[in-house]
Amino acid sequence: MPFLPTNAHPPQDGHTKPGPKSKADLFFSFSVLALQGFGGVLAVVQRELVEKKKWLTNEEFVEQWSIAQILPGPNVVNLGVLIGQRSFGVSGALAAVAGLVTFPLIILLIIAAFYTGVSDQLWIQSGLRGMNSVVAGLVIASALKLASTLSKNPLGSFWSALIAILTFASVAMLHIPLLYVLFVIGGASCLIAYRKTVIQDKLGSFASAKESAR
Repeated sequence: MPFLPTNAHPPQDGHTKPGPKSKADLFFSFSVLALQGFGGVLAVVQRELVEKKKWLTNEEFVEQWSIAQILPGPNVVNLGVLIGQRSFGVSGALAAVAGLVTFPLIILLIIAAFYTGVSDQLWIQSGLRGMNSVVAGLVIASALKLASTLSKNPLGSFWSALIAILTFASVAMLHIPLLYVLFVIGGASCLIAYRKTVIQDKLGSFASAKESAR
């Protein structure tokens, strides 16, 4: 099946959804995003793609970030592939990935050349430990900001919160391998979401038929 850019079919209400204007826009947008991602990019990605550029809504971002997380490879690279392919097909996906890796790779090579000589310095080690706290705070802030989207999820707030707690407990406290957690808890959540969606569709169809009968 060929790659088809989603924005080839504008919404029926006549309003074109914001998106990358060109593959160059994709490349430089993801380059700017990558250059801000020190240690963790979730907060940066959400702010850039949802709040600033408005390429995605919060709900769409949560859905696509979820897909990016369960696919092999870095999450942000997977997300770049999804957005790039949706906009311009395979070439768009390549442009997004190139934007994510080109400038960070150059900077990494420069830093690596100097780091070996100062890696044992106390001020370097203290700085790196301090950055861990900042990254943790950014991730928590992004999670709280995106939590409001759970109310619109087919699972609902209760099931979403319960699954999140079970996942955290399994990985962080019980140290269960992530692959097992993904298959068991992830599979169960998919099944619950499918059943609730089917039930909601049936109730919606029944209500529509009842309304038509009047």
